[in-house]
Amino acid sequence: MLPEPVLLEAQRELLNWQGSGMSVMEIGHRTEPFIRLMDELERDLRALISIPDNYHVLFLNGASRAQFSMVPMNLLNDTQEAGYLISGIWSDMAFEEACKIKHAYCLGSTKSQGFLTTPELLTEHVRENTGYVYYVPNETVNGVRYPTMPKISHLPLVADMTSCFLSEPINVSDFGLIFAGAQKNVSIAGLTIVIIRQDLLEQASAKGEVLPTLMDYRTHVTHHSLYATPPTFNCYLAGLMLKWIKTQGGVQALYHINCQKAALLYQYIDTSDFYHCAVQDKSRSIVNVCFSIVNKALEDVFVAEATRHGLYALQGHRTVGGLRASLYNAMPLAGVQALITYMQTFCEKHR
Repeated sequence: MLPEPVLLEAQRELLNWQGSGMSVMEIGHRTEPFIRLMDELERDLRALISIPDNYHVLFLNGASRAQFSMVPMNLLNDTQEAGYLISGIWSDMAFEEACKIKHAYCLGSTKSQGFLTTPELLTEHVRENTGYVYYVPNETVNGVRYPTMPKISHLPLVADMTSCFLSEPINVSDFGLIFAGAQKNVSIAGLTIVIIRQDLLEQASAKGEVLPTLMDYRTHVTHHSLYATPPTFNCYLAGLMLKWIKTQGGVQALYHINCQKAALLYQYIDTSDFYHCAVQDKSRSIVNVCFSIVNKALEDVFVAEATRHGLYALQGHRTVGGLRASLYNAMPLAGVQALITYMQTFCEKHR
């Protein structure tokens, strides 16, 4: 979901961006106006989450899944391996990809328990030749969130923040590398943001490995994200979104609202004997509420009737089924209240 003010601004400028007589989608990516757009986008993001000067910010073309390969390719040499915490489908997929590219091992997993909580990081299980520790703070498919970040001070921490980026405060200095697909809280699908610490780039250079040009973070740092044509409209929308977040009071203010939205929905589900959430309380996502109907035969009916009530995308992920309400930044509290009202009506009708 995108905020209405952002959509209206994009609509207003669609045919004539900043008086240029052209759409931003028609502007050359190496022209001065577009370079200014990218510079402003980076400045706004740095200011919004206080990114230190020793971190590079990259705006890359394509799906965030590409980072499943790029992270091990850039951060590991042939004698190192990476430790992966597996808390859901996305961290599991990233681990499988890392094993194809380099050496990786599982530091903890809740897969056998159905991904209903997060695995604990036990430092005694971290191997000596570990290059980084990888985790996903919020698993969209399974509705699982780390209540606190894993504590690992002597190794770079890599986080896939696709679904929680800008929805809650973070201390960028706690991480070696952060990446996030933009389609949840920042823009539309097709843009991936990477924040990487300078010393990790230096390590990559010291290893002397030759990487495919587009898969090398150093390429994108050197060319300021403009080595290849970036997703221009996505970057433009991201700029509008960052300004909207600022007008809402920043990330901290949105986090407070996100917690309210999630608490309201979980409270209703937990007090109902018609709906059920299996995720352990301490590990519940605040942006992806996964739940089910006790009578699972009603779930398709629930989704179909919800659509007729103007409530969309409530089906669970195809790999796990069930139901899911995604409460990203642009979803207002009124949207959650409308969902609960519908859930109450549906329960009364189909009990």
